[in-house]
Amino acid sequence: MKRKIVIIDDHSVFIQGLSVLIESDSSLQVTGSATNYENGIKLIQEKNPDLAIVDLNLGDRDGLDLIKEINTEFPKTKILVLSMMQERFYSERSLQAGAKGYVMKAEAADTVISAIKSVLNGKVWLSPAEQNRYIDNHFQEPQAGTSNPIDTLSDRQLQVLRLLGQGNGTIEIAKLLNISSKTVDAHKEQLKKKLNCKNSQELLRLAISQYHSTR
Repeated sequence: MKRKIVIIDDHSVFIQGLSVLIESDSSLQVTGSATNYENGIKLIQEKNPDLAIVDLNLGDRDGLDLIKEINTEFPKTKILVLSMMQERFYSERSLQAGAKGYVMKAEAADTVISAIKSVLNGKVWLSPAEQNRYIDNHFQEPQAGTSNPIDTLSDRQLQVLRLLGQGNGTIEIAKLLNISSKTVDAHKEQLKKKLNCKNSQELLRLAISQYHSTR
């Protein structure tokens, strides 16, 4: 019996190409796709797939929030993140949210298929480099001066920073994250403190730089 897979990504052309790749394996079947958060939830409810492949950058909502909701509402559906966002900053957060693997979109086709099959078989998938970093972070003594301030951010703070880097203002971020403008401003103040930014202009420059470096 073929394993059922759905794809949730905001680029329809990418979905088409990924679907062709997945269905080139006789044991896998793409049973549906969605390009945003709301339709992604409806799709999983309707199709009850074995695996959901999720992008973190969905435009209307954040992929980390989608992972958390899928994990809570549909615990039998395994989740694999396939994203342009650098795994260095997002893989561990994705696993904490409920995903079972993280693959960069730039990876080779056979790597993507291997990741899909590993997650379907109950294993966790990370690149070798990210596996080593995870082990170093959790099982080795930390070395002075090696920590990255980005790692100290909460998921919500990282979301605000990324949306700032995409050119969104306070009102737009509030709408996208379904929070108040006052809450967004509070997050921005915390970001300035954690990232050692003297003012909002410095935070914005860092956010833009960070956004482009993680894609």
